[in-house]
Amino acid sequence: MYTKSFHVTVVGTGYVGLTTGATLAFLGHEVTCVDIDEEKIALLKSGKAPIYEPHIEALMHESAGRLRFSTDLKNSIRDSQVSFITVGTPPKADGSADLSAVASVAKGIGQALCKDQRHVIINKSTVPVGAGNYVESLVLQGYRKTHNNGHGPEMGSFSVASNPEFLREGSAVTDSLYPDRIVLGSHEPWALEILHELYRPLLEQTFAPPAFAPRPAAVESVPLVTTDVVSAETLKYAANAFLATKISFINEVAGLCEAVGADVSEVARGIGLDDRIGHRFLQAGISWGGSCFGKDTQALISTGHEFNYAMPILEASVFVNERQRLSVIEKLQHELKILKGRTIGLMGLAFKPHTDDLRDSPALDIITELVKRGAHVRVHDPVAIPACRRSFPNLPVQYACDMNELAFEADALVLVTDWPEYRSVDWEALGEVMKRRIVIDGRNHLDTELLAEHRFTYRGTGR
Repeated sequence: MYTKSFHVTVVGTGYVGLTTGATLAFLGHEVTCVDIDEEKIALLKSGKAPIYEPHIEALMHESAGRLRFSTDLKNSIRDSQVSFITVGTPPKADGSADLSAVASVAKGIGQALCKDQRHVIINKSTVPVGAGNYVESLVLQGYRKTHNNGHGPEMGSFSVASNPEFLREGSAVTDSLYPDRIVLGSHEPWALEILHELYRPLLEQTFAPPAFAPRPAAVESVPLVTTDVVSAETLKYAANAFLATKISFINEVAGLCEAVGADVSEVARGIGLDDRIGHRFLQAGISWGGSCFGKDTQALISTGHEFNYAMPILEASVFVNERQRLSVIEKLQHELKILKGRTIGLMGLAFKPHTDDLRDSPALDIITELVKRGAHVRVHDPVAIPACRRSFPNLPVQYACDMNELAFEADALVLVTDWPEYRSVDWEALGEVMKRRIVIDGRNHLDTELLAEHRFTYRGTGR
């Protein structure tokens, strides 16, 4: 097994930062994860993760001794050869990315660099095209402020590279250990050489896999894409925008299927057998959400605007996604006619299963629209209720601790998040306590035969 290790600093301890840091430490590198949030760092030092992500705490435990947590950026940078920027880049009102956190970190890294220190600075945050140049200028600005000599480090002593992430929440650990590809963007051969060595255990799959995340049989090595910084930045946005568009496309087809009497599940299965298309991301449903698709699609559109280049396909994808969320409301109105005064139970709050992330969750838009129309909203989620209470303390909903409480005297249930446990609920028991046996399945996730057996009116998506 390859044993060369690096000292690595990861700035930011969210989904990307914590998973990246724990993975690199598991592979044998010495990693310090840095964050300005002292409470978060204290929690991480105790072995607890501030996020809900399957196996992340187990990976942290496996990496104990090589994985440290700190609020001290300066000393961490001076002790490392590689640093990752993994802070948030939330969308601004115009759809462009807010780079204030990235800018602060870049300046901080520059201030911490020693003279002649050879260091690779990696943008792993999802940043707009051209952000590599921006970060480089801020690192130089921070360096000059510290050394006060009007000059940056000697040419070649530091390099800003792009290494976009392609993690899926709910399977981030597996995605980190067995990625589809690793993308490295840099103009400096020496920086690419360091990054290639850093990732060699992943590329060659020479590490012993952890018991909680076994290596898939098909994974023997991982493809490496080396390119320039701008191409790597564009690649990240383009990948997410394409997946978002693929979902919007099948959702648009689902609407047509409902109109003509076709079944979108059969349509998607048939077209997915074409290996040019594939089955993945052809599941019709309420819409996509989360921290990536919406933000990255809007950022790519915003970049187009900067260069006076229209992107109508992506704009249509966003429109279809927004429209799809309201399809639930239309189905409820069709079954109940009037929503004012009705009690509607939502099954799921998180934007997808196996996470407690509510960023751009369809559930929030559905709640807003139901409340606007005078409905009483009750919600349940196996994991995300504590996060929802923290993030949206004034959300006008009643939280249900179990499915029986959710269904009690409800006029309808709406499946929003396709948690596996929702497939195994006792529908007869739920039907007994509901006012009406109506289920709107926003993900085509439930057993239609079982629901019919228990006399439920079922409305799926594209069926």
